[in-house]
Amino acid sequence: MMQRTTGFSGPLVCRLTGVTYRQLDYWARTGLVTPSVTPASGSGSKRAYSYGDVLEVKVIKSLLDAGVSLTKARQAVECLRGALGADLASSSLVLSEHGSVLAHSDGDLVDLLRGGQGVFNIVPLGGVVAELSTTISSVQVTTSERETRTA
Repeated sequence: MMQRTTGFSGPLVCRLTGVTYRQLDYWARTGLVTPSVTPASGSGSKRAYSYGDVLEVKVIKSLLDAGVSLTKARQAVECLRGALGADLASSSLVLSEHGSVLAHSDGDLVDLLRGGQGVFNIVPLGGVVAELSTTISSVQVTTSERETRTA
């Protein structure tokens, strides 16, 4: 996929995730999600986000839409960053009053619930990953069709 190596522009990240550019800019300035391909280098510079960055934005948006505070969403993203190399599509992000945990299997999830962790939100990441992949594919098809018509 070409955009995974060259990065996703800020406006494209907004289209893919449903966040406003203002939110994305605020999150970049506060360090919540920073563009890892090309960081901002001054006023008017073009940021480029990696697929992982876009996934983080999508997870944060999902959490905020579910009523989770930005502080808890920040903790959840830190948990995701600590899971480098994990198969996120088969994992669930579990938020509790004490923090966030990544459950890699249904067994892990059951153990957490049995342990009385005070879970208040579970985000099955497979759905988030699948939705993001579908959106990326549809945006690429639309862009390809537009390029074909103008050629």
